[in-house]
Amino acid sequence: MDQLSATLDRGWDLAQRGDAMGAVACARRALEMDPGSPEVHNLLGYSAALAGDTDEAVEHYRQALALDESYFEAMLNCAELLVHPLEEWDDAITLCDQALDITETKAEVVDCTLIKVDALIGKREIELARRTLATVSDGPFENASHPLMIGRVYYELGDFDVARPLLEEAIRRDEHLADAHYYLGVLREEAGDARGAVESFLRARALDAQIAPPTWAPGPDVLGPMVQRAVAGIDALLARHVRQAEVFVVDLPGAELVADGVDPRSIAIVLEMPGSDLDTDLDRPACARLFVYQRNLERAAGAPERLEEEIRHAIEHEVANVFGAADPVDKLQLN
Repeated sequence: MDQLSATLDRGWDLAQRGDAMGAVACARRALEMDPGSPEVHNLLGYSAALAGDTDEAVEHYRQALALDESYFEAMLNCAELLVHPLEEWDDAITLCDQALDITETKAEVVDCTLIKVDALIGKREIELARRTLATVSDGPFENASHPLMIGRVYYELGDFDVARPLLEEAIRRDEHLADAHYYLGVLREEAGDARGAVESFLRARALDAQIAPPTWAPGPDVLGPMVQRAVAGIDALLARHVRQAEVFVVDLPGAELVADGVDPRSIAIVLEMPGSDLDTDLDRPACARLFVYQRNLERAAGAPERLEEEIRHAIEHEVANVFGAADPVDKLQLN
């Protein structure tokens, strides 16, 4: 193995362990050895994304593609970021179509198509998303995560009867897929199976707790003030309910809350303080506690620059639900 290949292998090993800075250091050493290597720019892009710098990651992926326009892995890596968190739907679809032209296996076709479907849903082209998804829905699937990902999209499209067996297949093949347990819990809840939903949600929470936080996860000195700014910036009619609230930032909702019906992937919840009532009288602020769940926030945001906006939307939605106020958050209606 030559020195460049060894350095790239070391960089990918560090990246897979979550060591973004170590991976970047290896990629930069490799860049000095061969500045025209698309593989180096792909690693730099992956490492930048791992560190939370989405814009830099996309730049490196595009550089990799400029050096090798048929670099499939860089296409997919770039398209994923264009969908989430950047929400650049059209660019993502274009890149997926280019990737589909050079796919060699069914697994590659599924990976490309799922990213394209997510972009179509983002554009609210729902019927086209359904037709596109149908092209890859038939098994058998080589990758155990594919029935999970397809089932998740069918759930988001409202096709619950199609989604459920796919999610159950994913769990049979790999019981450690947190997303599969979570979405199965949602479907069980929709079907009125409260006990089954709680079992799935508790399993999803336990698996979520084992996932390391992203390397860009903010510390309390950063996240605390961010939450306070988000509270101050929400809709004025909603803000009065939590302006005086005690705010707590923790990793995930407690298992006891999940057992009582709280979504294990909630970003924020409002709870009544002991000895008080949640007051909807416009002349008096409510007495409440606001909990923000950092791991769920980071998952939803996808990048550090989106954290504050995500907190604000989550708090507005939660306060509107608790106090029966008009919810200013725009909800995507898929059906």
